[in-house]
Amino acid sequence: MAVPRLRFDPLLRRRSVDEPELMDDPACDPVALAATYRLFAVVNPLVAAWRPVYRSRLRPVLRAAAATGRTATVLDIGSGGGDVARALARWANRDGIAVTVTASDPDPRAHAWAAAHDGGAGLTYRGAASAELVAAGERFDVVVSNHVLHHLSAGELIALLTDTTALAAGVVVHNDLRRSRTAWLLYWVGTLPVARARTFLRFDGLLSIRRSYRADELAALVPAGWQVRPQRSFRLLTVRHGDGAGAR
Repeated sequence: MAVPRLRFDPLLRRRSVDEPELMDDPACDPVALAATYRLFAVVNPLVAAWRPVYRSRLRPVLRAAAATGRTATVLDIGSGGGDVARALARWANRDGIAVTVTASDPDPRAHAWAAAHDGGAGLTYRGAASAELVAAGERFDVVVSNHVLHHLSAGELIALLTDTTALAAGVVVHNDLRRSRTAWLLYWVGTLPVARARTFLRFDGLLSIRRSYRADELAALVPAGWQVRPQRSFRLLTVRHGDGAGAR
């Protein structure tokens, strides 16, 4: 599969903001797109480091919600292939927490693929954007996103943070890449086995790193009440605690 050449700034001093990712093209190769969604379940556990985030930031909120005698609720917004949402449901179930997990993505291709590959996880799949969920009066104990923020313009990012503030009773965690030359080089090497495969994983992943923020850049954008927390493995968490009023 032929892909464009990356225009590479060796030091990654500035975000790449004018190069779209291949999978964001509505007319992209559907076979390559499906392969990319499938490979997310392999790559995300290696690079996104959700397990420690679940243990330290999500599990306490879910346990507190379940302790009230109701089922705790999780929303994964921009959920792509649904692999992160399914992992969160699996971990909560192993911990004995009654939970309902909703995976929502406004891209009909992602929504359809994720719903068709639930694998018995029992998630709820929604083809909705965050603004639609806010308008519908939805409310969740935990709201998360994975690798969404770097796709957005500054205005879109603020809109998403505003929406997820309204949607979360407990905590919001946006987990994204942290731009780093080392991360780019490691991913370049690590994805050599799929360099010729019919997937967008390599090209879009390398571009995603170049499009992602550094901590100071993101901290300068987020509204009051949000915290930007650098993590190991070249990650940034953008976190806000809710009002505790409870999910509906």
